[in-house]
Amino acid sequence: MWYFCDIIGHIWQSPFILFYLFAFWITPAFLHPQCLDFKPPFQPQQELQFCQMYKYFGCCDYARDQELMAKYYRIMDNFDYYGYSNCASYVQDLLCQECSPYAAHLFDAEDPSTPLRTIPGLCPDYCSQFHSKCRSFLSLLSDDPRLPELKHDQHRLCQYLELDDPDYCYPHLLSNERLTKNLGRTTADSEGCLQLCLEEVANGLRNPLAMVHANDGTHRFFIAEQVGLVWVYLPDRSKLEKPFLNITKAVLTSPWEGDERGFLGLTFHPDFKYNGKLYVYYSVEVGIDERIRISEFRISSTDMNVVDHGSERIILEIDEPASNHNGGQLLFADDGYLYIFTGDGGMAGDPFGKFGNSQNKSALLGKVLRIDVNDNERGPLYRIPPDNPFVDEPSARPEVFAYGVRNMWRCSVDRGDPITKEGKGRIFCGDVGQNKYEEVDIVEKGRNYGWRAKEGFSCYDKKLCANSSLDDVLPIYAYPHKMGKSVTGGYVYRGCENPNLNGMYIFGDFMSGRLMSLKENRNSRNWEYNEICMGVGLTCSFPGLINNYYPYIISFAEDEAGELYFMSTEIPSAESPTGVVYKIVDPSRRAPPGKCHYEPLSVRVRSSLIQFKPKETLIGVHVPTKHPRLSNTEEPPDAGSKDRLQELLDSLREQDEQITPTPFPPTTPKPLRTSRQRKGRRRKGKHKKGAVRLVGDEEGRRDRGRVEVYVNGEWGTICDDLWNTKNAIVVCRQLGFHHALKAAKHAEFGEGTSLKIILDDVQCEGTEETLLDCQHAGIGVHNCAHYEDAGVICGNSVSGLE
Repeated sequence: MWYFCDIIGHIWQSPFILFYLFAFWITPAFLHPQCLDFKPPFQPQQELQFCQMYKYFGCCDYARDQELMAKYYRIMDNFDYYGYSNCASYVQDLLCQECSPYAAHLFDAEDPSTPLRTIPGLCPDYCSQFHSKCRSFLSLLSDDPRLPELKHDQHRLCQYLELDDPDYCYPHLLSNERLTKNLGRTTADSEGCLQLCLEEVANGLRNPLAMVHANDGTHRFFIAEQVGLVWVYLPDRSKLEKPFLNITKAVLTSPWEGDERGFLGLTFHPDFKYNGKLYVYYSVEVGIDERIRISEFRISSTDMNVVDHGSERIILEIDEPASNHNGGQLLFADDGYLYIFTGDGGMAGDPFGKFGNSQNKSALLGKVLRIDVNDNERGPLYRIPPDNPFVDEPSARPEVFAYGVRNMWRCSVDRGDPITKEGKGRIFCGDVGQNKYEEVDIVEKGRNYGWRAKEGFSCYDKKLCANSSLDDVLPIYAYPHKMGKSVTGGYVYRGCENPNLNGMYIFGDFMSGRLMSLKENRNSRNWEYNEICMGVGLTCSFPGLINNYYPYIISFAEDEAGELYFMSTEIPSAESPTGVVYKIVDPSRRAPPGKCHYEPLSVRVRSSLIQFKPKETLIGVHVPTKHPRLSNTEEPPDAGSKDRLQELLDSLREQDEQITPTPFPPTTPKPLRTSRQRKGRRRKGKHKKGAVRLVGDEEGRRDRGRVEVYVNGEWGTICDDLWNTKNAIVVCRQLGFHHALKAAKHAEFGEGTSLKIILDDVQCEGTEETLLDCQHAGIGVHNCAHYEDAGVICGNSVSGLE
C-alpha cells in the first residue's frame, strides 16, 4: 500500500506565508480574473458578435452578448446624430465590461456580499473624456440615484466611478501587461509550480483510500475506508446513512499508523448497470496465514444503494509472506478485463527466492494480473484472456500481464482526449520505491518494470541489473526521496470543467504531501514535470474554494463526468475520522456555461441522508473589506492612507506572526524547496545522554530551533520522519517549557550538516523523559538526509509565544 511517515496532523502554516509574499512579487499570482457570477472566465463556445474584444476569453457567452447588444440599441434609440457619433463607442465599451475577464473587479464585486456597481470602474482620464461628451446619458446606462447628483461635477463623478485599485480601471487594464500576460492559462510561480485550488467534497472519513463511480448514469460516488466500509454519496454530496458495503469483520487491519493491510480496492463491472457486479480487494487472515482476497459481490435486489452481502464469491486469494506491500488496485481497462495489481510480498528488497517475487513469473506477487470475469455464473469464476502474454510459457502463471513491479499504489485508465481520443486506454501507475526513487509507469502487456533489479532509473540489485536478459521498460518519470518517499498514482485529467488541465497526469506523494503533474510533449514524447501548489493570495478566493489540504495523500479519484479528486487525511490511521475528499479546480479558466451540464439518473433512496457540511476554509490571506464610496461632503483620502495591496500584505504579515497551538490548522503541504542555515544561539543542555538543545533560530530565540540530541559523547540531529506533536512535547518539557506549539519539519531551522544524524523514525507517547525513551530506528540508524532535520517551537502559553 502506501508508506506511512510524516508529521501527525497538518503541516505548519507560517513558513509558507513568506513563500506567498515572495511569489507575489515575481508573478501575477495575486491577480484574480473573476466574472460577475464569482467564477473564473471562459472561452465562449460561439463567437461573440457585439463585445468582440472578449470573443476569445471573458465572462460572456453568446446569449449574454446578444442581450447586451439589444440593450445597446435600446439606449442608442435615445441619441440624435451628434450623440450617436460621439457616444456610441463609450456606451458599447461600458456595456461590454461585463464580459471582461476582470468583470468582478471592474464592478467592485469580488465579495458576493457587497452590491454591484452599475457602471464599471473607470480610469480618471477616460472618465473625464466620457464626462465631457456623454454625461447627459448616464441615466440611460444606470439607475444609480447618485449619478444625476454628480454628473455636473466632473471631479466628484470620476472620483465616484474610480476603483480603489487603479490597476483594474477601464481601459488601462487592457494595456497592463501584468494583468493580460498569460491570461486564461494556469498560473505558475517562478519555479513552475502550478497554482490550483480545491473544493471540499466529503469529510469525516477514516483513511479513505478509494473513490469510484458505477458508470450507471446516477453520478453517485462510492468511498471506501480502510476498515472495510463503503459509503454512497449522491451528486448533491449528501451521504447515505446506511453503508453500501460493510465487511469490517472480515477485513484484516489495525488502528496503528503504518498498517498497510485492510480494505484496499474497489471497482464496478463495466456492465454494472445491467449485471449488478462489483469487485473488492482486501486483506484477510485464514488460520495463521495472511492473504489478499479478491471477491465478487452483487447489488441487492431490493436496494440499489446496498450490496447483497451474501452474494460474495471469492475470485482469487494470494498468500502474503509479510504484512506490507499488499498492492490493492483493481480496475477494468478498455478491453473489458479485470486488472489486479499486487505487491511484491513485503519486507524490503523483495528477498523471496533467488530473484524475488517480482521477477518470478510463476508467482502472483509483484505483478499486474489480467483475468476475465465476464459470464462467470457457471463454470470457473474467472478465465484467462487468450492474448495474455505468458499463456504459452509453462513456468509462468497465465494470469500475469506484466511483472517486475514493487508495490503499485493507485493506477488509472486514461479516458483519452475528449475530441481526438488520443491516449485512450493507457494504464498509468505509481510504483512505490525502496530507498531512493519513486516512479510512474505506463503499464503495457508483457513488459518487465525492473524491480528488484532497478529502482526508478537506477540499479538496486547490481547483479540482476547487469543481466542482459532483463529487458525492462523504464518509467516515464521518477523522483528522488528528497521530494517524497511514497508515490500515490493519479489520473490523466479528461474532465470538462477545467480545460487547461486536459492531458495532465496529476499524482502525489503520501509522505511529503506534494501534488505533482506530468504532461507529454507531443513533439519529443517526453513527459514534462510541474509541481502543483495551492493558489496564493487571492487566486482561490472564489466561493466554495480553498487552498489547503491535509498532507497524507492516500488516493486519487475520477467521477463519472471525468472530474478529478484526491483523498488525504490528517492522521493516517484506519480509526482516525480525519479523511477529506477534495476536488481539483483550476481558478484561471473554466468551461463555458452549460457545456458541462448533465442530468443524473434518479436514485431511489431507502436510507436516511446526511447532508454535507464543509469544514475547511480558505487560509493564508484575508480579503480586505471594501472602502466605502465617498459621499457628497467627504474628501478623498490622503496619499498616506493604506491602499488595498498594503492592507493585504499587512494581513499576511500578521498571520505569519501568529502561531497556533496544537491541533494545527490545515495548510498547504508544500515542502520548502531549500533549507537555509539560520544563525542563532545554542541552548545549552546538561550534556548527559539524551539531553537536547535548540539551534538555528535567526533571531536567537530560546524557545525554538532545530532539535539536537546528545548521545555517546556527541551532538546529533533528528530526522523528521514520523516527527509529530508528541515528539515535540517530550523535547519542550525536557527544556522546561509547558507546551509544544509546533513540530517543525523540512529543516525549517537550517540543516545540521556538521553533525551526524542520530535518530530517525522517532515515535513518542508524549510522556517519556527523553527522546531516547521513545521508539526509534536505533541510535545512528537512519534513512534520511539533513534536509529533513526536525525542530520544535515551545512555549509557556497555549495562546502563543511569550
